[in-house]
Amino acid sequence: MHKLVKYIRKIDYLFLLISVGLIVLQVYLELKIPEYTTELTKFATSTLTTSSDLPEVYKNGGLMLACAVSSMIAGIITSFFISTFSSNLSRKIRDELYKKILTFSNKDIHRFHTASLITRTTNDVVQIQNFASMGVQLLIKAPTMAIWGICKISATKLSWTMAALIAVCIIVIAVTIAVIVCLPRFKKIQKLTDSLNAQARENITGVRVIRAFNAEKYQDVKYEKINKDITDNNMVTSKTMGLISPIMSFVMNGLILAIYWLGVVIINDIKVDNQNMMQAMIERGEIVANMIAFTSYAMQIIMAFIMLIMIFIILPRTIVSTKRINEVLDTKPSIVDGNLNDEKVTEQGVVSLKNVSFSYYDDEHYALKDINLDINKGETVAIIGPTGCGKSTLVNLMMRFYDISIGEIDVDGHNVKDYKLNDLRKRFSLATQKAMLFKGTIKDNIALGVDEKDIDENKINEVLDIASCEFVNNLEKKENSEVSQGGSNYSGGQKQRISIARTLYKDSEIMIFDDTFSALDYKTDFNVRKKIKENLKDKTVIIIAQRIGTIKNADKIVVMEDGHIDAIGTHEQLLKESKVYQEIALSQLSKEEL
Repeated sequence: MHKLVKYIRKIDYLFLLISVGLIVLQVYLELKIPEYTTELTKFATSTLTTSSDLPEVYKNGGLMLACAVSSMIAGIITSFFISTFSSNLSRKIRDELYKKILTFSNKDIHRFHTASLITRTTNDVVQIQNFASMGVQLLIKAPTMAIWGICKISATKLSWTMAALIAVCIIVIAVTIAVIVCLPRFKKIQKLTDSLNAQARENITGVRVIRAFNAEKYQDVKYEKINKDITDNNMVTSKTMGLISPIMSFVMNGLILAIYWLGVVIINDIKVDNQNMMQAMIERGEIVANMIAFTSYAMQIIMAFIMLIMIFIILPRTIVSTKRINEVLDTKPSIVDGNLNDEKVTEQGVVSLKNVSFSYYDDEHYALKDINLDINKGETVAIIGPTGCGKSTLVNLMMRFYDISIGEIDVDGHNVKDYKLNDLRKRFSLATQKAMLFKGTIKDNIALGVDEKDIDENKINEVLDIASCEFVNNLEKKENSEVSQGGSNYSGGQKQRISIARTLYKDSEIMIFDDTFSALDYKTDFNVRKKIKENLKDKTVIIIAQRIGTIKNADKIVVMEDGHIDAIGTHEQLLKESKVYQEIALSQLSKEEL
């Protein structure tokens, strides 16, 4: 947990310091009240009290009330400062987690899994916030009150003190057993929460498929199994911690009974006769007053240990959450910036792959093997091949979403590992295989990452035209029309065309279209590619596709199979020389059409 201390700001340290002072003041005032109670009890039990003593009663009662009100005010101010402190800390941790996750490569994200990263950014941070808001107060108040209270009672009757210490020992033993039982369960609950989030996310994302296959019950069983595991573990921890409350109640009532019983024994030991009756009555009155004061102190000490119990309920989960958050924050991204000065790069739109091999699992099962490919400025290069042959992986390596296992990839004459990641990715515009839209407007999605004041409206209209997004003009608000999360209010073809428009708006030197024409009809596909060719003559264009019609006019076609390049050439050359290309072509067109 000490690693998270560095995220506390200077102003928050000030809030914390003020809160500590106010908490100590609260404890002082609360422990002062029994002293005034003692004085009032002496007056009440004394046979010598007269009307002239009423001012003293008013004085002690007034001081007692003043202590209570002052303690309440200090508590309210403390809550304000502690709440501010905890909120600022959780915000900072969330910011740091988010920034860290953005630096992760695809490999790093797969290591943690998306659902787990969401849980760590939300649920785990909440656990730390709860501890910072409640636990910090209790962590200061409980020991202070317990130690101060014990010092107060230590000067009283030994029998009463021993009774209080026995009660404290019983509580400590009960809490220790509860923590030993619950701590492993808390760890398991956090991991199961990851699994529950992952299952819920999968079910919600794939709800249409689940309904189409009538698989609701099947998915319910999977979800219920994880849900039951979490419930069972929560039940064990809740029942264990639930036992603490009746034990505490038993100990508190037992302690009161013991104090009064011992007080009666002490009072009975005072011998009363005619000669010392007045003195004996005074002594008995003092014992009763001390007994009431001792009871108040004892209850406050017990309350201090109840607070410690609350800490032990919160702390195990906080420790687990802290470890999970630190796992993310301490992870060094597998892909880091190079130190190449962008001004030294003179070439544009040139990509070269030299003996490139790549494995997702850091073993000998290569997704790509011995890839050699040169792409020149202004070329339109198409990549085609069977599903799973490594076409998209090739693009991911160019943009350094993953690092290659063997070989070298050069962009504009320099190794991709030498570039700063931002500088490298500025050179690419990517339309992904799955058209991803974000909540906002169509314009926001096309000009992704650009400040609203800097958006070029004319360029927006231009790229919408190139991408054949005629449907936008039919919308009431046109490019300012709303986009739901994930683009769920648009069809697959519409999302692909908006994705293509976004790629064109970025206007990088290398344009990559990763199977982004698959949801378009042949006519729209043809029109989009025609407009791209007319408007992007000086750009390097890389097209990944399954359709022969989409790629046949490319300057260079790369045919891939089982992670390696089978052949490179034009459409006509490959029909004569590549058996793989012939099979793909004949599966789509007849010999006469070819």
